Amino acid sequence: MVRSPAVSAPRHRLELDVRGADIDDLGHVGNVVYLAWVLHAAAAHSAAAGWDLAALQRAGAVWVVRRHEIEYLAPAVAGDRIAVETWVDAWDAASCLRRTAIRRGDIDLCRAVTQWVLVGFPGGRPRRIPAEMRAAFE
Repeated sequence: MVRSPAVSAPRHRLELDVRGADIDDLGHVGNVVYLAWVLHAAAAHSAAAGWDLAALQRAGAVWVVRRHEIEYLAPAVAGDRIAVETWVDAWDAASCLRRTAIRRGDIDLCRAVTQWVLVGFPGGRPRRIPAEMRAAFE
């Protein structure tokens, strides 16, 4: 896959408080919760760029995940205030790589890379990313 890196891609930041419901049997934030935060941050970034789900559907397309890579670095516990930061790092004709960093203060808790593919809606076949959509994230 040929990718062009985003130049100084703007980052989208969310701040969240870790809730008791986020804690797993080991006493820290569970893996699935980190993944949910990655997805939530991507959706919030897309909406902030003018491409919420309704706008995507009006354009006849939606983003779907092809692959996640997640590296867990340090635990978070109930009561922690965390920041979830995401940005589009590289583009292809029909897909992009989005990076996400989850931190508590200066401590990296988790890093993720997600490959998103733009597909037709309805239909589900990959389609070329329109220039105006790509420009909204650059």
